[in-house]
Amino acid sequence: MLFRPTVAGSLPKPSWLAETQKLWPKWKLEGTELDHAKRDAALVWIKLQEDAGIEIVSDGEQFRTHFVHGFLETVEGIDWDLKTKMGIRNNRYVVDVPTVTGAVKRSRPVHRDEAAFCRAHTKKGLKWTLPGPMTICDTLADGHYGKRADMAMAFADILNEEALELEAVGVDTIQFDEPAFNVFMEDVKEWGVEALDRAARGLKCTTAVHICYGYGIEANIEWKKTLGSEWRQYEETFPAINGSSIDQVSLECANSHVPISLIGLLPDKDVLVGCIDVASTDIETPETVAATIEDALQYADAERIFPCTNCGLTPLSRDVAVGKLHALGAGAALARQRYS
Repeated sequence: MLFRPTVAGSLPKPSWLAETQKLWPKWKLEGTELDHAKRDAALVWIKLQEDAGIEIVSDGEQFRTHFVHGFLETVEGIDWDLKTKMGIRNNRYVVDVPTVTGAVKRSRPVHRDEAAFCRAHTKKGLKWTLPGPMTICDTLADGHYGKRADMAMAFADILNEEALELEAVGVDTIQFDEPAFNVFMEDVKEWGVEALDRAARGLKCTTAVHICYGYGIEANIEWKKTLGSEWRQYEETFPAINGSSIDQVSLECANSHVPISLIGLLPDKDVLVGCIDVASTDIETPETVAATIEDALQYADAERIFPCTNCGLTPLSRDVAVGKLHALGAGAALARQRYS
């Protein structure tokens, strides 16, 4: 099938599970009730994605509160009570973050059982997202390793352990989220791609890296205003990423100032073309989605294009997110009808 639509990852938490339209929501339940509620929420979103025509579905990140910290909660070597004030994404916003105080290692599988549960409840392709090693290092304070690159390699090993277990229970696509790749471009070339390859080593399933300009939150929207009439960050990093072992690259295209011609820098990768703007509550039409796909066709073969969202939809309302998913599915079908 041409133009198999997928999502970047996160989808809004239901109001009965957690606070809504927040990037760091608090759970509303505890213990066994919370575990059941997370699974219920994942089932809801799997069904809603299927109904919208999404061919590679995700759990919507219903099992964790934040795409980085939610994954790290059970990792040893992190002191969650020792908070350090740190500028995230090169000081785009400042928050109190937990501190790495010793060698990091997994205490147990994080999402294996949850992924197996989702695998049992959909016949569509199943994607699972994990935070990339560079972005993890940009969301924690380092009180142990001394060099960000060294800490990234340690987290890459943890991610690889997790990814291999996710593959074993039937996950079709494992995506590493690396928004930091759009900020620390020199580091990407020096050690970021190496850490990414290390996280993906040995995987036989499809692998992806998601690189966007962030959620539709105020700090990111204000940052985008400083980037000028063309956003060319991808131009610096795509050649290095094209030489990586990763199969797919997810990028932001809809309602952005990214020259779509930069897709041409990824001749050896499948391209997850962001056709849905996550920084707006306006719901796209199938025609606008199809038009973005058609633009991408100038620089990539149809077989390599997967329509996607620019980023996660978690800060949006459920109704808006569902509307955008339907637009994505219908737009991909429209493009498929024109180009099959």
